[in-house]
Amino acid sequence: MTLDTGDMATTTPELRRTPPASPQERERIFDLFRRWGYLQAQLDPLGQYLTPQQLPELAISGKIADEARRYYCGTVAAEFMHIPDAERREWIQQRLETPAPKADQERILELLTRADLFEQVIQSRYLGTKRFSLEGVTALIPCLDEVLTEAADDGAVQAVLAMSHRGRLSVMVNIVGRPASEMFAKFEDVDPRSTLGGGDVKYHVGATGVWHGREGKTVNLHLVSNPSHLEAVDPVAMGRVRAKQERFGENGQDKVLPIVIHGDAAFAGQGVWAETMNLAGIHGYSVGGGIHIIVNNMIGFTTDPSETNSSRFSSDLAKRLPVPIFHVNSEDPDAVVRIADLAVDYRYTFHSDVVIDLIGYRRHGHSEIDDPTITQPLRYAKIKDHPPLYRIYAEQIGVDPAARVKELTAELNEAQKTATKLEKMPVLAQLPSYWDHYKGGLLLPEYEVETGLPQSEIAHISEKLASYPAGFHIHPKIKKLLEQRAEMGQGKRPFDYGMAEAVAFGSVLLQKTPVRLSGQDSQRGTFNQRHSVLIDIENESEYVPLNHLAPQQAKFAVYNSILSEAAVLGFEYGFARDFPEALVLWEAQFGDFANGAQIVIDQFISSGEDKWGLLSGVVLLLPHGYEGQGPEHSSARIERYLQLTARDNMQICQPSTAAQYFHLLRRQAMRPWRKPLVVFTPKSMLRHPDANSPIQDFSRPHFLNVLPETEIENPKRLLICTGKIGHELRIERRKRKDTNNAIIFVEQLYPWPERELAAEIARYPNATEIVWVQEEPANMGAQWYAKPRLKQLSGGRPVLSVKRSASSSPATGSGKAHEMEQKTLIDLALGNGSK
Repeated sequence: MTLDTGDMATTTPELRRTPPASPQERERIFDLFRRWGYLQAQLDPLGQYLTPQQLPELAISGKIADEARRYYCGTVAAEFMHIPDAERREWIQQRLETPAPKADQERILELLTRADLFEQVIQSRYLGTKRFSLEGVTALIPCLDEVLTEAADDGAVQAVLAMSHRGRLSVMVNIVGRPASEMFAKFEDVDPRSTLGGGDVKYHVGATGVWHGREGKTVNLHLVSNPSHLEAVDPVAMGRVRAKQERFGENGQDKVLPIVIHGDAAFAGQGVWAETMNLAGIHGYSVGGGIHIIVNNMIGFTTDPSETNSSRFSSDLAKRLPVPIFHVNSEDPDAVVRIADLAVDYRYTFHSDVVIDLIGYRRHGHSEIDDPTITQPLRYAKIKDHPPLYRIYAEQIGVDPAARVKELTAELNEAQKTATKLEKMPVLAQLPSYWDHYKGGLLLPEYEVETGLPQSEIAHISEKLASYPAGFHIHPKIKKLLEQRAEMGQGKRPFDYGMAEAVAFGSVLLQKTPVRLSGQDSQRGTFNQRHSVLIDIENESEYVPLNHLAPQQAKFAVYNSILSEAAVLGFEYGFARDFPEALVLWEAQFGDFANGAQIVIDQFISSGEDKWGLLSGVVLLLPHGYEGQGPEHSSARIERYLQLTARDNMQICQPSTAAQYFHLLRRQAMRPWRKPLVVFTPKSMLRHPDANSPIQDFSRPHFLNVLPETEIENPKRLLICTGKIGHELRIERRKRKDTNNAIIFVEQLYPWPERELAAEIARYPNATEIVWVQEEPANMGAQWYAKPRLKQLSGGRPVLSVKRSASSSPATGSGKAHEMEQKTLIDLALGNGSK
């Protein structure tokens, strides 16, 4: 802006000054820096990667621009202008454009010193041992301390932390409050016999403790166990938070805060976190927002940022959601603490996620065994001469840390000596009291329960399930379905799977056991079988009969999930971990799709007890069966789950009748033995007469691990199978009036029902051979598992098998080819040719 003043000699000073900018001009300039200033911020402590970008939009001089630069181009960079809610944007800019309160520098220095010295003592005592040091981003410790301080002020009494291995040991000691001697004991590897064949490495295990803040405030902490799949823990932690919040009831979201700590390369590269963040605003999965902290050391193992993310920041994928992102130079601890405070305030004000990108460096290699000078020689030449952060900060605030360093070093050395004298490995986590009633380990007879119900109770539940309010406009097809279900409850019609499940749920709800079910399309059911939520066809209001059984019943919750397997199953596993008295189920749309959650199944569900001593009663419902729908809609991969079994770690079942499904669900809810349950559920058999059950079967006392032959008395051959193929064999046998082949269903594949099978096989001494029959190819299904176990029970009789030929794909894509294969398979099973 220019002003023609004429003769400069006669112009007054006031006229030579540039007129003050109007409020509109000031707002325009500030808006540019709010939008783009983060690209010119001073964020990289080493000045190597995130150098400020030159932007023509910000090439502005003047006091207003200088003021805006102080707020938006310093050691804090804020990305929030993508948030569509003006109130939230204005809240952030007001906080950022207000001078920061003075930080508690004495506490910050103490935490930084403790963090660095802890790592240095380990480095000197256990040289060449993996620990995944926090050095270079030790500002994480005062950051977490401030998060917890502010959360406590806002009403938090618990926080759930999830993180991978980088800095995990330091967090355990300096935040969770575990004694340093316990960490040193892990390095000493005391008592190795206690973990033969089990346990986990020190930087994967979980821990519980109490954080002690200023003014005596405390927060109970739970650091969640995590495998090396770095972001796999994200949905697990959120499920645990949701369960803990529901336990508190009202204000639960204020009382329990999730804090998830990410690595920069993992945040950019592993999609499960994006699935998890997408759950944030979804009914049934929201936890009221969480604090996400990226421990950004600007490297992934040996990989530079240009190779780990396609954009400037590893956090950029978070901009797909309306959440703020704050980048902070980790070597400005005062700024780090200020942003931590702001982030928690934002979370509690708007119940939204917040991302803090804590940018630093990594002092050593990926693990302390690596030599990073091979792949990043220039960067590590800088790091070699770069002082630790506590020294930099002490100099900034004018404090000599030498005396405190000496005291803390002596303290840590003494803790290390204590560890060498321990005879037992310390236990880092204590289970909440709500786990007291539940058992793990091997299945014992005293854990069994009776699951049958009197017919009068079944009739009462059925009546409620078939009812809806007066004036509720129900779909004609659903009206007919409910009429049929009412007849089932009256004993006039056999039960199908959908009604058997509903009655099982209703019965445990009346026993005060909550039920939570989620999955893609689970309210209706993929195969139109459930209809747990009734929809008014005139106004789309909802009515859930299972929540209207009795005034004091437990809650039934069923949620249609996002189109994800990994995050949703991880969430449900986590929920079951902190709500053991609930029946928690995850349903795959087709069982084949569960492989999208294979990491959760492998690393948490099947192995969590063996690695971490953690139990879970989560149920997986996996539709399975060969019906000509192609290779992606036929097999839930029974073989994979069987391969994961050992030491009674989980249960694998395929109930072949509606009543069996009913008893299995009730058994899972009622037994104190809390193990994951994998159920291969039917598709075409959901309403098939051969799989339906009379009401009398619901009153028998137990789930039957083996369903015996009931039609043939003196067979020559014993066909042993599981699931749909058994029904098809029975149907064909009736057509042929065949009396030579007994058909025995194995309903529980693991733990293997040896006693029941032995008794059933012994009933037929005249049978000359035993045949395992399966629909799956030879290299899939249960054949490899069942056949050698049947040989042990055969009494010397040959054990043969009938199956499809080995294949790299589970099933044919041709419906007609499937029919040809299935006919041949059944012919072979009932006649000759098995081998």
